[in-house]
Amino acid sequence: MEIVRMSEAHVAEIAALERECFSLPWSEASIRSELRNELSLWLVAVEDCRMLGYVGSQTVLGESDMMNLAVRPDFRRRGIGRALVEALCEALRVEKAISLTLEVRASNEAAKALYAALGFTSVGCRPRYYSRPTEDAELFRKELNP
Repeated sequence: MEIVRMSEAHVAEIAALERECFSLPWSEASIRSELRNELSLWLVAVEDCRMLGYVGSQTVLGESDMMNLAVRPDFRRRGIGRALVEALCEALRVEKAISLTLEVRASNEAAKALYAALGFTSVGCRPRYYSRPTEDAELFRKELNP
């Protein structure tokens, strides 16, 4: 597996995975617009010319926010999500980002365990952040260049 920066060639597959994984998926046009957004960094895990997962972020004044993380259902529990987050953190460190923040559904215990194992700390709650279904988000943060 290789982790590369998102390119136009990945947009359609990312949009398809968005629709498969999220109740309010990003559109293909929204994902494509991230290619032109100088604040954005999206990484894609690929193997044998097939996209396995992706992670996206935006950084403003050194503060990064993880937008989305998804792995194909048939490739989960193989360390791909972990590898994507680690690669994102390293790329953001190189770009001198100070921290990375993310929201996760309060009920998503697997994701929360992954983020905790990667050194993220729970720093708060965003009530009713998610819809379809309505649910609180737990806010996690990791310092990147302490």
